[in-house]
Amino acid sequence: MVLLRKLGAADIAHPGGTLVAHLQRVQGQLAVWGARPALQVAGLCHAFYGTDGFPTALLSPHSRTELAEVIGAEAEAIVYLYASCDRKASYPTLATADGAFRNRFTGRLHTPEPQLRRDFAELSAANELDLARIDSVFREKWGAGLLALFARFRPLLSQPAWSDCHMVLAAGPQD
Repeated sequence: MVLLRKLGAADIAHPGGTLVAHLQRVQGQLAVWGARPALQVAGLCHAFYGTDGFPTALLSPHSRTELAEVIGAEAEAIVYLYASCDRKASYPTLATADGAFRNRFTGRLHTPEPQLRRDFAELSAANELDLARIDSVFREKWGAGLLALFARFRPLLSQPAWSDCHMVLAAGPQD
């Protein structure tokens, strides 16, 4: 995507190379799992506003309209939800239908609709599995906790995503 390169994603260091390489791998993983096009595009753009775990932003969350014009409103909504997640507050109740989701930008609590919850969980799995696959130290340090998290998210995950979570995080790929 031209906008990624224009905003410097190819020059930002990220585990496994550059931010743009990571984003492309996440999009590719979602495609392998059979995710619909909007979720695949969100995977490619999930770090545009930074995240709770990767604060470097390519755009301000105040620039949502600009990104939506490029990737579409549905994909941008997924990107914003992912970027706005206060993980510590939101992860424990994400799989609960009425669980509160805390926006780290505004501090507000809200309840995302079921499809957005599923999208968030699937994107989270693709993102974390990319890191676990390319970095054995990351996998050793965070793998058990991520497997427990994705086990809680299991009702929201596609079968291919859950299978990969279990394969990568329980056994770990061979380096």
